[in-house]
Amino acid sequence: MEIAFIGLGRMGGNMARRLMRSGFRVVGYDHNPTAAQALAAEGLVAAASLSELVGQLSAPRTVWLMLPAGEITEATLNTLSTLLAPGDLLIDGGNAYYKDSQRRAAALAEKGIQFADVGVSGGVWGLENGYGLMYGSPEAVEGRLEPLMKALAPAPDKGWLRAGPVGAGHFTKMVHNGIEYGMMQALAEGLNLIHHKRDLNVDLAALTEAWRYGTVIRSWLLDLTAQYLASDQSLERIAPVVEDSGEGRWTVLEAIELGVPIPVITQSLYTRFESQDPEDYDERLLAIMRKMFGGHAVTKL
Repeated sequence: MEIAFIGLGRMGGNMARRLMRSGFRVVGYDHNPTAAQALAAEGLVAAASLSELVGQLSAPRTVWLMLPAGEITEATLNTLSTLLAPGDLLIDGGNAYYKDSQRRAAALAEKGIQFADVGVSGGVWGLENGYGLMYGSPEAVEGRLEPLMKALAPAPDKGWLRAGPVGAGHFTKMVHNGIEYGMMQALAEGLNLIHHKRDLNVDLAALTEAWRYGTVIRSWLLDLTAQYLASDQSLERIAPVVEDSGEGRWTVLEAIELGVPIPVITQSLYTRFESQDPEDYDERLLAIMRKMFGGHAVTKL
């Protein structure tokens, strides 16, 4: 089987590698030629342009995008829609907003081009461990997607699912990431509480390692946390800034639209926003208010 991959960064490149190791012929393109050339040494057919990439494939073609959500994905899909033919299949494996995926599928369908949206989880460990995959697609292309899912997943019969029609893949991945926010927040808050109980002097590295076995909260997140704390518990060189990819925002917006309460996920998103604010203007205002009504002292920088 053959497939084209667009976007050969760390995750996209590793997915292409995993497919090549499973016997796929992979044609690849990246705006950074070095990324494609690095994979060419491992068997990838490097293309210098999108048109060359399409020309390297036999019909019906399958093209998988691993690009950042937004403008670059939109522009690439628009270009590909002029290069592909009816019967070809476009797959978006990036973290796109599910409503964008539904809109794009409808536009491509007018040209006879099929579309699938795939939520991909696994990060930098996917090459060795396999990826968690949830996809949305027309039923007609399930047979074309199944070999890809089996090759990329942790096992042919585990870790992948057709979640529903187009949009379901990115929708379920969006909620998956929202849950991830909440799980990370709970672990961080609990360990922070223990860290501040100075008189007990708990070894967080030893504790998280012990928690990995037999406890209700054992998880891959805990595994990774324990792995890092084993080498550095002080975190003195780590800035207290936590970025958000956008999926947490989309999850909260969807909950508002549906009227479904998700307080833990929402608060975890707000905590990330707070960490990204270098001015801390609201806390400064709180200090001033407290001084003005109660005469309390203000700590000055």
